[in-house]
Amino acid sequence: MMFRPRAAQTTILAAGSAFTLVTATAGDSAHAEGNLDASYTISFARIPVGEITATAVFGQNEYAMSARARAGGVLKALLVDGEASFSTDGTIKSDYPVPTTFASKIVSNAESSDVTMVLEEGNVKELAVTPPPSSDLVPVTKANRQGIVDPLTALLFSAAAAGEGLSPEACRHTLPIFDGHQRYDLKLAFKRMDKVTAEKGYAGPVVVCSVSYEPIAGHRANIPLVKYLSEGREMEIALAPIAGTRLLAPFRLSVVSTLANLMIEANRFETSMAPAPAGTPPNVAHPSDISPTRRDGVDERCVEVRSGVVVCQKVPEPAPK
Repeated sequence: MMFRPRAAQTTILAAGSAFTLVTATAGDSAHAEGNLDASYTISFARIPVGEITATAVFGQNEYAMSARARAGGVLKALLVDGEASFSTDGTIKSDYPVPTTFASKIVSNAESSDVTMVLEEGNVKELAVTPPPSSDLVPVTKANRQGIVDPLTALLFSAAAAGEGLSPEACRHTLPIFDGHQRYDLKLAFKRMDKVTAEKGYAGPVVVCSVSYEPIAGHRANIPLVKYLSEGREMEIALAPIAGTRLLAPFRLSVVSTLANLMIEANRFETSMAPAPAGTPPNVAHPSDISPTRRDGVDERCVEVRSGVVVCQKVPEPAPK
């Protein structure tokens, strides 16, 4: 992604900068509570101009995520042209994801950029950026690197406080994001409840939040993409539940413009609850657990992933001794 305003760019191509999608890769799925596999189409003026793929694994106390994106075509007018990869991992504390590492790599015909970042309780402890920041950017101070989240983690929303998988409360946040280059805020507010249907995977309700983008540091104010995102455009993000967790992830992002609309929408959004080891009770981070049941001679582990919808999976039989 020719992300000259690298921060803003991470935004569109990554699941992160201005909101682009979460998602993950991760470690030991044998102990995962929930999984997410998704792919998104990026369109501008209804013309497909890119794609994002994502995978995520969530354990009881940890998570790992990664996303790959590419964009070009008419988006070159916004200086978004190329490919990018992003990854993050961290812990889950009180149902909220807390990142410990973040990495990104952006490659375009014009330039490339690499970021590696180590975080501790929301503060940047180590940061390596190649190439180093240009001198004509708004300076990033030490304070700008405190109390932040990375772009991927920012798009994991906790529904724990609301007690339900989908609630207006999920939207009432300001996300302080630092991607290694730029520090910016995404300010969310509840807009409406809606329903979505992916070509493959999820079909059901989503909570829709309005989004405003506020650049703080590490950017050039006159860059087209920064201007495009910060000039009071109507932006919204739709969040869908991840089975087996109390987390929500982006299903759709839209930016409405008088000239042309930008849309990032899932064509595949598959979430699943990981099976529990045989003989153990369910331990799913959701208030609506349902005890193991037996149907047609088969033990099942079930969870209510959203109001009135229960997902069940066969409990694996113990390995023969």
